[in-house]
Formats: sequence, C-alpha cells, structure tokens
Amino acid sequence: MLQIKNLVKKFGSFAAVDGISISINKGELYGFLGQNGAGKTTTIKMIAGIYSPTSGTISIDGTDIKKDPVSAKLKIGFVPDQPYLYDKLTGREFMFFSGGLYNLNKKQLQNKIDELVDLLKIENWLDKRTEEYSQGMKQRITIASALLHNPKLIVLDEPMVGLDPQSAVLVKKILKQKVAEGAAVFVSTHSLSFAEEVCSRIGIIKQGKMIYEDDREAIETIKANLNQNFEEVFLELTK
Repeated sequence: MLQIKNLVKKFGSFAAVDGISISINKGELYGFLGQNGAGKTTTIKMIAGIYSPTSGTISIDGTDIKKDPVSAKLKIGFVPDQPYLYDKLTGREFMFFSGGLYNLNKKQLQNKIDELVDLLKIENWLDKRTEEYSQGMKQRITIASALLHNPKLIVLDEPMVGLDPQSAVLVKKILKQKVAEGAAVFVSTHSLSFAEEVCSRIGIIKQGKMIYEDDREAIETIKANLNQNFEEVFLELTK
C-alpha cells in the first residue's frame, strides 16, 4: 500500500531524511518513532505530497506521488500534527468542504458524515464553530474529515498530542477498526505506550536514517531477552 524507496530530503546541505526505505501492506498499522528532529514529520510531509523528495520514490497503492500527485493524494487520509480548521466554519461545514475536495457527491458525503459523527461522538459539537473546539475535538473533526473518502492509506502525525483520555481511546479504536477493514495506517508518535499497544510493526528513525524496524513480536522478544521495558529499549537504540 505504501512503498518508500531510498528516500532523501535535503535542506541545503542538511539531510533531514537520509535514504530510508519502508514498505507497508494493507491491514497494517505502522508506528514511526524517533526523537525530535529525527526526520519523522519531514517524511510524513513527503508522503502527503507537501514536500518533494530530493531523491527516492514514494508510491501509494502503486501510484507514484511525484508522477501523479492528484491520484496518489486521493488515496490518502492525512492528519497533521497541528489540526488546521477554518475557525468560522462549523464542524459540519468543514466536513462538507473537505468532502468536496475529494469529489464526493452530496448524498455520499452526508451518509459518510452521519457515520463518522456517530463513530467519533461529535454530534453535540457538529454545528458549533470550530473556534470553540478543544484540542481533542479539533482532532476528532480532522480525523473525521480525513476518513470521508475511505482512504486506502491513513497518515497521522502525532495524533495523540493534547488528547483527553476519552479522545485517545476513540482514536485508537478507530485506527484499529480501519486496519481491520483493510486500510494501511502510518502513524508518527512520541507515545511509546500507544506504539506498543496498537502498532503491528515499528520503525525507528535517528538523524534521518532508519536504525531499527521489526514487528511487535520481535520487540517483545528483545524486551524479554534484555529484561527491559519498551521505553528502556527505545532509549538504548536512540542514545
């Protein structure tokens, strides 16, 4: 579903991302971990088509995002680290605006909004202006908008930041549900507990390079062999 090959992004002489390769299949939830400045957000912005790679390729379900960016982006649901909403629009209006960008007809869009409103528990806020929303509610609306077109790949940058416990539980539930439905999920996070709980595979990036990648079972084996918890393993790998 997502194929990244030898991806490089340079800003001047600085390589923010330095030759990484990642492959994610449908029905997989991939956790992308690393310290601040490791290259996580830069990688995500290239996947979403916001940045162009210096070299390397990104393919979404067989579509090269550089060669055919519109078709590739139609297959992606993107949730940035800082949700951007139009303050004077209500949640409903923002979702109709977002659905229009994906060429959904009005009936399709209304049905999908009804489904997501129930799933994300946002009915009581749907017709209020987004300037009144908490961080957690903004995140819920942003996630709902990213799922309107049933994307094959869901990309999230730090989705758990600033969420209250109820919102955090909902986000995890929805991601697991989408994976069960066959979507691929690529999520960048600083929350080691979130990664350990929900991710089927984990990659760790340091100074632009991939330093570790394996499935959750392999990480459990490492933890047992070293008699360490996941936080200790992560700190050892990234020191």
